[in-house]
Amino acid sequence: MVNKQIEARGIHDPNVLLAMGRVPRHLFVSEALMDQAYGDFPLPIGDQQTISQPYIVAEMTQALELKHEDRVLEIGTGSGYQAAVLAEIVFRVYTIERLHSLFIKTRRLFDSLRYYNIVTRYTDGTTGWKDESPFDAIIVTAGAPSIPKILIEQLAPGGRMVVPVGDRYSQELIKITKDEKGVRETNLGGCRFVKLVGEHGWKA
Repeated sequence: MVNKQIEARGIHDPNVLLAMGRVPRHLFVSEALMDQAYGDFPLPIGDQQTISQPYIVAEMTQALELKHEDRVLEIGTGSGYQAAVLAEIVFRVYTIERLHSLFIKTRRLFDSLRYYNIVTRYTDGTTGWKDESPFDAIIVTAGAPSIPKILIEQLAPGGRMVVPVGDRYSQELIKITKDEKGVRETNLGGCRFVKLVGEHGWKA
């Protein structure tokens, strides 16, 4: 998977490639879909949610320009796969899930895989995690109608955020960089995610 689907398509960050090779993706999908876990496509995980295709996970992770000492906030825990990839690279991952069934399932999985540097929370992720901010990086794993300003406020100076923006039919992956000059946006190209639901996202 790493060589053919990820590295061959331009992912070059050695930390990302190593992390993608370490995380057992098949454990983050149902038993019925384990034989498809390493294909380069999203898969359903229940509750009308999906686990993103490996390339998109790698692309978003690389765009965050992570360092080992970073503290990262993830909005939308989902299957837990993206958080596990982040946890292989950074000091601590804070991840929020609004669906209780997924929250319970992934917390148990993190514990069984000994990802003790992942901190989970069950709430509306679109409001962020103010008490633990600022974060070195923020990753949003669902499509927002616009860039949530409240999340930009929770970025540390020099922080990076990656967020899909658009409706269910047309989305762009946007990278936010926050520095002394202000906030800059970079369009990383088209993508497709489930909707980001919450106070600063789409209505349920």
